[in-house]
Amino acid sequence: MRRHLDSLSGLSSPSAVDSVARWLIAIGAVLLVAGLVLLGAAKLGLPLGRLPGDIAIERDGFRFYLPLGTCLAISALLSLAVWAISKLR
Repeated sequence: MRRHLDSLSGLSSPSAVDSVARWLIAIGAVLLVAGLVLLGAAKLGLPLGRLPGDIAIERDGFRFYLPLGTCLAISALLSLAVWAISKLR
């Protein structure tokens, strides 16, 4: 039964499982660093989440928040970082 499930999932070789495990660890590390950066930004008083372009609608019993400006700023910074890393290689 185990062999059948492994062949269906495509993860029958240990190297494939190791590869997936490494990717999950890397994604977790990136999320951890991103969370720490956001916490640090909040402690320093940086306006992440309150930039121009962020949409916030609050009514009785209803709250909607769409951080468009913050998403654009983070996207631009990440794009710049990836571009700089690619130029260094």
